[in-house]
Amino acid sequence: MSTHSTYDLLRHFADSWGLLVMLVIFLVLAAWPLRPGQRGRNETAATMIFKDENDG
Repeated sequence: MSTHSTYDLLRHFADSWGLLVMLVIFLVLAAWPLRPGQRGRNETAATMIFKDENDG
């Protein structure tokens, strides 16, 4: 019989590595649109809602 429950193991993981994993995922997702060569796609996405608007 193990002295550690599943909860204890998951809690230990969250305390030690979980925060680091979440930080790395956040940094990757935050930096994804800033990759080199993505300026054109970002501009297109930013102005997409105005595509069919009439200026007059």
